[in-house]
Amino acid sequence: MNLRELSIATFNLFNLNEPGLPMYSDPEGWTQDQYNLKLKWVAWQLKILKPDVCGFQELWHRDSLNKCLQAAGMTENYDVLTPAEATGTKIVCAAIVRKGLLEGQPSWIERFPRKFVLQSSGDDPQTPDINVGISGFSRPVLHFTIKPRENDPAIHVYVCHFKSKAPTKVFNEAWFKADRTAYSKHSAGLGSALSTIRRTAEAAALRFLLTEQMKGNNTPVIVIGDINDGQQSNTANVLTGQPKYLVGDSAGGGDTALYTAQTLQEYRDTRDVYYTHVHQDIRESLDHILVSQEFYDNSRKRLWMFDGMTVNNDHLNFEDHKADGTNDHGIIRAIFKYKPMKKEAQDVIEEEA
Repeated sequence: MNLRELSIATFNLFNLNEPGLPMYSDPEGWTQDQYNLKLKWVAWQLKILKPDVCGFQELWHRDSLNKCLQAAGMTENYDVLTPAEATGTKIVCAAIVRKGLLEGQPSWIERFPRKFVLQSSGDDPQTPDINVGISGFSRPVLHFTIKPRENDPAIHVYVCHFKSKAPTKVFNEAWFKADRTAYSKHSAGLGSALSTIRRTAEAAALRFLLTEQMKGNNTPVIVIGDINDGQQSNTANVLTGQPKYLVGDSAGGGDTALYTAQTLQEYRDTRDVYYTHVHQDIRESLDHILVSQEFYDNSRKRLWMFDGMTVNNDHLNFEDHKADGTNDHGIIRAIFKYKPMKKEAQDVIEEEA
């Protein structure tokens, strides 16, 4: 297979589960009518997107995703990547990959890397010690490889879903119950801090894995997912490495850098209306497609050139997603054209560097 164009999408499924199965604190789950609407809407979106690769978040049951593909008439065209334990009892990340692209077998990463440490005695005598004892991802990260070009290296794809901004519920903790009077008024602040710490740790752990994957080589990487934070957030900064976005002729690119499709689109457009989530009338970009220097226009090691991004988010104007079968996140698709940096340009860049 030698694709000239590669389309990548990310799609939060808003708790796609079989009808009648419990989810969170909802013991009854989706009704059959609500479920039918969800299947129809997801299938319609997939037919519109027609992605080569699509990463999913908030999938509970693998059968539900298969039914969406069947409803869209796309079953024969895709490999479906879901873990065996996706039987409606917990949330997983998943993906669909156009037939012929997948190389090897997918894996789901539950534990943080063995050598990953978040511990410090501080940068100066005034700084107290810190030790963050988190050992794994809230939602296992899906990892797989695709091979869109026979003579180019395989592309490593990661699908992630980090801890939300919603305050962690602390009212059931022993320390909270031991002094409810003291802590009850602080539950929101403490819960928000815990969620932020967990999300940051998840970003750092995935960054650790990515650096191990990318450092000192030319391995193309794509990260797809709902990181539950914005383009300029600390979560995104940890994950991407905060690369420079150089314009024009330049020796761009970074060995372990990741570039956001949102920023690449901003360079192509005169108006930015990118948002994928609405909460309390605040529009935010929580869902991202991040790519390594092999997909960055101004990189000396470019293989694929960014060719535009779309965000399907009109459904976010209406809040009752159960009633209309929609989800509560926008859906992103980015397209890349195969256009390697010409050897002559590479030689000039290397001489000038």
